[in-house]
Amino acid sequence: MKEQLEKLKVAAEGWKPEEVLRWAFANFGEQVAMATGFGVEGMVLLDIAARVNPDLKVFTGDTEFLFAETYDLIDRVEKRYGLKVERIYSALTPEEQERAHGPELWKRNPDQCCSLRKVEPLKNKLAELDAWITAIRRDQTSVRAAARKIEWDSKFGLVKVSPIADWTKQMVWDYVHKHDVPYNPLHDRNFPSIGCTHCTRAVQPGEDSRAGRWAGFQKTECGLHATTSLTVSPLIAISAAAAGEKA
Repeated sequence: MKEQLEKLKVAAEGWKPEEVLRWAFANFGEQVAMATGFGVEGMVLLDIAARVNPDLKVFTGDTEFLFAETYDLIDRVEKRYGLKVERIYSALTPEEQERAHGPELWKRNPDQCCSLRKVEPLKNKLAELDAWITAIRRDQTSVRAAARKIEWDSKFGLVKVSPIADWTKQMVWDYVHKHDVPYNPLHDRNFPSIGCTHCTRAVQPGEDSRAGRWAGFQKTECGLHATTSLTVSPLIAISAAAAGEKA
């Protein structure tokens, strides 16, 4: 089984995003869904995925602290692609979090805030699935540099599919303009990465593209995509020969 998974991982590195997605939909059916925070990469992948499977499942972590522009984009996505975005929430409302952990937790302990409002809700959602689709790219952060297009996610215990892991920022924007993909207008105002209102600011000239996230902290990830080591799962009883058709 481990040998099969290793072969599949290697083979998938040569696949186009459409091929990776066809493999995921063919092998996991209703048990695979796409997670997105509606950044530009997520919008590109959603557009590609909707062309492959108009009935794809999409969910997002609604921290209840998102930008108005992000909520507006979600509404536009639902209308354009004819799908319903599932919103997953923290077990604590913002008011309950403040009572339990004090005001403005994100200023004192952003890791705990992200855990409460992002990681734990995602963990609960992923427990319902056999595979999840993400729009991460390897050149976004050092944590994501080792991402494979298909791999076992030992952090959450299911298959992780990242069809555009090898894309560059330029490739993403080229696709946006070619296919008129809707995107968050904050990207045009020097917000290359968009999260919660409290922990996201515009990036200044010369700064790293992730400098606008959790400014003032040595933090560039919310914790969803922490590097994990490969483990073998009984879910992966799939041969590389069944890996999806060439586009």
